[in-house]
Amino acid sequence: MSLFRMKDAADLLGISDDTMRRWADAGRIVTTTDASGRRAVDGAVLAHFAEELAAEGAHLETGDVRAASLRNRFTGLVTRVVKDGVMAQVEVQAGPHRFVSLMSREAADELGLEPGMLALAAVKATNVSVEIPRTR
Repeated sequence: MSLFRMKDAADLLGISDDTMRRWADAGRIVTTTDASGRRAVDGAVLAHFAEELAAEGAHLETGDVRAASLRNRFTGLVTRVVKDGVMAQVEVQAGPHRFVSLMSREAADELGLEPGMLALAAVKATNVSVEIPRTR
């Protein structure tokens, strides 16, 4: 059984540890104690909770979209836009995640993309590598 301390669990969910503690105090997520007596969250409980949060967020992020095949959506801030004659490179920072998108200059212009604006990075990945850390 994997246990995650409150701060680590909060980091994995992309929330503050204060929010994590408030949610635990309110009973929104079940906690336990680790071997040192500190409050922790079981990995399976955390995974299920992360799925619930993602489902809640998906309703908020899709807005007027009726249906889409893209399932991985990240709301973030445009941090950089580099355009040339034909293409544009757009960087979006969504929490700890940085996304770089290459698109036509025309698409970037039509969207009015510029640093500081809110954007939704929707990702369709056909190949995702999964790794685990050597030590925790």
